Amino acid sequence: MSPVTLMVARRVARGRYPDFMAWLDEGRELAADFRGYLGSGVLAPPPGDDEYQIIFRFSDAETLAAWEHSASRRAWLERGEGLYLAPHEHRATGLDSWFREAGGQTPPRWKQAVAIWLAFFPVSLGHQFLFGELLGGLPMVLKVLVTTLMLTPVMVFLFIPLVTRWLAPWLNARPGRPGIGRLARLWHQLRA
Repeated sequence: MSPVTLMVARRVARGRYPDFMAWLDEGRELAADFRGYLGSGVLAPPPGDDEYQIIFRFSDAETLAAWEHSASRRAWLERGEGLYLAPHEHRATGLDSWFREAGGQTPPRWKQAVAIWLAFFPVSLGHQFLFGELLGGLPMVLKVLVTTLMLTPVMVFLFIPLVTRWLAPWLNARPGRPGIGRLARLWHQLRA
């Protein structure tokens, strides 16, 4: 069975930001108590926006459903009423879950590969810079084990969501739409 990701978008109600953030933390703690919970994350909106992306990952659809239909989640959602506007949810499985847009479309695999590489390269380079000498004397299998244990959570919960958000205009550009100009503008923004 493939892990399942539930992506929830919530717009913060005016003046409710501190309450909203406390409510989000409470929900993530509640989810962590459920069997099959793999982790969660919150992606802050870009400047000028107020829509937060909340990601919950479970080991399979069954464990996600158990959490979704639980009394504790229902009570948590009730406590959140008035803290957010315009909620919408999206479920995805496998690698495509990081790239699927609201309409259900996924970018071509080559674009997904570029996005993952753009996330993986700097993280791997930083890891090697910080820990390369420390891990250098370990046997190969142990070195790879430690490295993947350290990098996988960082990639899954931070860098892949961040890169896919930054690259969304290019990743989701349809043939015939000007995606390259957006990618160039994004590149210049990142370098500034």
